[in-house]
Amino acid sequence: MESLAQLELLCEKLYNSRDSAERAHAESTLKCFSENSDYISQCQYILDNASTPYALMLASSSLLNQVNDRSLSLQLRLDIRNYVINYLATRGPKLQTFVIKSLIQLVCRITKFGWFDDDKFRDIVKEAADFLSLASQDHYFIGLKILYHLVGEMNQANAMPLTLHRKIACSFKDQFLLQIFQISLTSLHQLKSEVPDDFRRDPLSLALRCLSYDFVGCPVDESSEEFGTVQLPASWRPLLQDPSTVQIFFDYYKVNDTCVSKEALECLVRLASVRRSIFVEDPARTQFLSHLMSGTKEILQTGQGLADHGNYHEFCRLLGRFKVNFQLSELLSIEFYGEWIGLVAEFTTKSLLSWQWASNSVYYLLSLWSRLVTSVPYLKGDTPSMLDETVPKITEGFITSRINSVQASFANDSSDDTLDNVDVLQEQLESLPYLCRFQYQNSSIYIINIMEPLLQAYTERSRLPAPGDANELSVIEGQLTWLVHIIAAVLKIRQTIGCSQESQELIDAELAARVLQLINVTDTGVHAQQLYARLSELLGLNDHLVLLNVIVGKIATNLKCYAECEDVIDHTLSLFLELASGYMTGKLLLKLESTKFIIANHSRETFPFLEEYRCARSRTTFYYILGCLVFMEDTPVKFRSFMEPLLQVAVNLEATADAAFRTDVVKYAFIGLMRDLRGIAMATNSRRTYGLLFDWLYPSRMPLLLKAISLCADEPEVTTPLLKFMCEFVLNKAQRLTFDSSSPNGILLFREVSKLIVAYGSRILLLPNGTDIYGSKYKGIWISLAVLSRALCGNYVNFGVFELYGDRALADALDISLKMSLSVPLSDILAFKKLSKAFYGYIEVLFSNHITFVLNLDTNTFVHIVSTLESGLKGLDTGISTQCASAIDSLAAFYFNNITAADGPPSPAALNLARHIGEFPTLFPQILKTLFEIIIFEDAGNQWSLSRPILSLIMLSEQMFSNLRAQILASQPVDQQQRLSQCFDKLMADVARNLEPKNRDKFTQNLTTFRHDFRLSLWTSAQYCRYAMGIGGSQSSHY
Repeated sequence: MESLAQLELLCEKLYNSRDSAERAHAESTLKCFSENSDYISQCQYILDNASTPYALMLASSSLLNQVNDRSLSLQLRLDIRNYVINYLATRGPKLQTFVIKSLIQLVCRITKFGWFDDDKFRDIVKEAADFLSLASQDHYFIGLKILYHLVGEMNQANAMPLTLHRKIACSFKDQFLLQIFQISLTSLHQLKSEVPDDFRRDPLSLALRCLSYDFVGCPVDESSEEFGTVQLPASWRPLLQDPSTVQIFFDYYKVNDTCVSKEALECLVRLASVRRSIFVEDPARTQFLSHLMSGTKEILQTGQGLADHGNYHEFCRLLGRFKVNFQLSELLSIEFYGEWIGLVAEFTTKSLLSWQWASNSVYYLLSLWSRLVTSVPYLKGDTPSMLDETVPKITEGFITSRINSVQASFANDSSDDTLDNVDVLQEQLESLPYLCRFQYQNSSIYIINIMEPLLQAYTERSRLPAPGDANELSVIEGQLTWLVHIIAAVLKIRQTIGCSQESQELIDAELAARVLQLINVTDTGVHAQQLYARLSELLGLNDHLVLLNVIVGKIATNLKCYAECEDVIDHTLSLFLELASGYMTGKLLLKLESTKFIIANHSRETFPFLEEYRCARSRTTFYYILGCLVFMEDTPVKFRSFMEPLLQVAVNLEATADAAFRTDVVKYAFIGLMRDLRGIAMATNSRRTYGLLFDWLYPSRMPLLLKAISLCADEPEVTTPLLKFMCEFVLNKAQRLTFDSSSPNGILLFREVSKLIVAYGSRILLLPNGTDIYGSKYKGIWISLAVLSRALCGNYVNFGVFELYGDRALADALDISLKMSLSVPLSDILAFKKLSKAFYGYIEVLFSNHITFVLNLDTNTFVHIVSTLESGLKGLDTGISTQCASAIDSLAAFYFNNITAADGPPSPAALNLARHIGEFPTLFPQILKTLFEIIIFEDAGNQWSLSRPILSLIMLSEQMFSNLRAQILASQPVDQQQRLSQCFDKLMADVARNLEPKNRDKFTQNLTTFRHDFRLSLWTSAQYCRYAMGIGGSQSSHY
C-alpha cells in the first residue's frame, strides 16, 4: 500500500461503490488485513491516522476477523482490547456511529473469547461504567452501548462449543448481569427528563436485552413471538419488589417516540412473564400484579400510544401474559379488578371490530379470555369474576367480525383471505370454542340466528335458474364458510362450564344440523342419545350410522363433482383417510351403503378425478383408503371383486402392441394403474393381506411391468410411478413378507426385482444427460437403489441360493446398481438429498450383507466407494453420517475378524481386502482421523454410531492409533500434552481387544468422556484454533 490516502480511496470504493467489479477489486486488495496477523499493527496505524470513517471501519472489521480466527496469543488479544477501550475513550465521541458499533463488537468478542483466560478481560463492565461517569454525554452513551453489545455477545453462542458458551454465559450472568440491569434502571431514571426522546432508547434497549437473557440455557426461538417464563435469579427479587422498577417502564411508555414506547412495553411483557416462585410471599406477588394492572388500566383509559401498530401489538401481548403467569383468584384479589376487566373487555371488542388492523394481535386477547373462562371451575369464594357479562359480548364480537370481514374483503378486492390460510385460520379459532361453551346456550342461539338467514338465502339462490349476482353469492358462501369453521371448532372440544353434558349435546345437535342442512343444499345444487334424538327431530338422522352415512355420502359427492379442484379432493381424501384409519370407525364404515358403493364402483366413470392427471397423486391416497377398508373384511372373494376394474386395465395394457405403448392414452392408463397398486400395497400390513396382493400380481402381471420399463425407460413420468410401486411392494414392514418355509415366493420376488432393475439400469445408463438431469436420470436411479436396498435387507430371501444354483439374478442386480451409482459424480450425490440418502443406504446394505461383492471389485473402484463414505461422514445430515459409520464399521470389523484376528487361512475376499489396503495404506488412517475430527470438533448427534467404527479401526492396528495420538499431542503446547495424553489413556481404559457388544459399549462410554475432557482442555488453553489448523484442518472452517 503506497500511502494512507490510497487505502482510504479503496475503502471508499469497498463500502460505497455501485460497480460490483470495482468493489470486488477493492475487497481482493484489502482482504490481507483480515487474513494475515502481520497486518494487525497496520490496522492500529490506520485507526490512529486515517481521516475517513470507511478506513476506520476496515481496520475495525479486519481486527474482528482476526479475533474470530482465535489464533492470536493471549497478550496480543489483551493489547488489542486495551487499545480499543482507550481509543473509544479518547476518540469515540468524534466517530461515526457504525464505526463505534464495530469497535464495540470487537472488544466484546475479545472479552468473551478470553473470559476464562485472564481476569483482566472481565474488567470491561467496570470500564464501561467509567464511561458513564465522564462529563461528556457522548461518553455516557458509548458506555451504555458497550454494555448493550456485551450482554448480546454473552447471550449468543458464536460458533463455539455449546458447553463452553453456557459456562461463559452463566459466569457472566452470575457476576455482572444484575449489576448491568441496575445500571440501565439508574440511567432510565437519570435520563427521564434530561435528554431528547431518541436518547432515551439506549438505556431502555439495555434493560430489554438484560430481561431477554437466556437465564437457564434454553434460548427462545426468535422467529416466534411466544416465549415461556422468564427465569430470573433470586438475587433479582429486591428489584422486582421495588414499585419503581415497573413504574419506570410505564413512564417511558408515555414518551412520544414510538420506538421508545414499544421497547418499554416489551420490557413490561418480560416482567409480566417472570417466574412465580421469585416472590416468596403472596403479598409481594399481589403487589407486583397490582402495579402491572394499574399501569395497563391507565393505558386502557387514555388509549395513549395505541394508535401505533407496534405499541398496540405489544400491549396485546402484555395483556395476554396476565393469565399465563397469574391465577384468576389473584386477579380478583386486586381491588380495581372489576374496572380493569371491563376495560379489557371493551378493548377486546374494539379490537375485534378493527379486524383488518389488529388481525395479528387479537390472538393474545382471545388467549387471555379463553384461559380466564377455563379457570372458573377452580375459582373459590364469592367474588364475582364478571366473566358472565363480558365473555358473551366478546364471543359475539369475534363472530360478527369474521362475518363482516367477508363483505369487506370483497369490497376492497383483497387477495389476502384468512379462509385460504389454514395456519392463520386455526390460530384464530384456537380460543373461540372455550368462549362459546362458557355461555353455550347464548352463543349457539347467536350463531344460529346468523346462519339461518344465510342458509335460507343460499337455498333460494341455489333454486334460481340463473346464478344472479356472483359477488353477492360469493359473500354468502364466504360467510357460511366462516360459520362452518366456527361450528367445527366448537364441536371438537368438550367443556361443561355453564351447562350440563346433556344440554350441551342438544346444542351440539342444533349446530351440527345447520351444517348438515348446508351439505344437502350444496350437494343438490361422539355418539350420544340426546344428540341423535335431536338430529332425528331436525333431519331424520336416528343414530350414528345414519349420520356417518351422510358424511361418507358427502365424501363421495365431492369425489364425483369436484374433479377439477385439487384442494377439495385433497381435503376430502384427508377426511376419508381419518375415518378409515381407526379400527372401530373403519368397521362402521363397512356397514354403510355409501361406503359399499364407493368400494364397488371405484372406476373413473364414477369418480372423474381419477382421469385428471393433476390429481394423479390423489389416486394413491384414494386406493390406500379403499385398500384399508377391503382388507378389514378378510375375504379373498371380496378382494378379487374389488380388484376387477384394475384387472381389466392390466389386461388391456398387456394386449397393447409395443408400438402403441408410448402413446399418451396407454401411458396415462399404466401410470394410473401403478399409483393405484402402490396405494393398495401401502394398505397391506399383514402376511395375509400381502399374500392376496402378491398372488394377484405374480406371475400374471409381472411381465407387464417389465414390458413398460423396457419400452419407456427414457420417460420418467412412466418409470417413476412403477419404481415407487416396487419400492413399496418389496418393503418388509410389519413382517408382511413372511412366506411359508416351503414357499419360493421370496426368491421369485427378488428375481422379478432383478429383472426390472437390470432392464431399467442397462437402458438409463445409455441415455445422454439432459438439462434436467435429476428428473431424467437421478430420480430413477435413487428409487432403483431404494428398491434394491429394501429387497436386499428385507430378510425374506436366502441369497446363497442364487450362487449355489448358478442364477445370475443377484449378481446382475448388484452389477447394474453399482454401475448406476458410479455414474453419478460424488458432488451430485451430495447435492441432491434424496439421491444421497438412497445411495448411502444402498452402500450400507452392501457392506453389511454383501461385503464379498464389494471386496471383489478392482482396487480403484473399492477405494472410490470407501472415499465416498468418508465424504458422507463429513456431511451435515446425521442420518447419512450414521449410514456411513455403519458401512465403515462393517468393513473394519471384517478386516479385524478375517485378517487381524483370524486363526485360519484367509478367504479370497480377505485377500482382496488386504491387497486393496496394501495399495492404499493411508485409507484406514485417514478415515480414523476424520472420525476423531468429527468427535472433537463437531456437535454430532450420532456419537453412539460414530463410536462403532472408531473402535473397529483402532482394533485393526495399535500402531495406526498410536501414530494418530502422537500427531495430535505433538500439535499441542508442551504444558498441555500430559493432560491430553491422560485423556487418551482414559479412552482405552478397560477396553479389551475384541469387538464384542459389551466391549463396544464400554468404549462408547469412554469416548463420551474423552470428547468432553479433550474439548474443554483445548478451549481453556486457548489453543482450539491452532489445533484445528494443525490436525483438523478440514473442520476448522466451521469454527
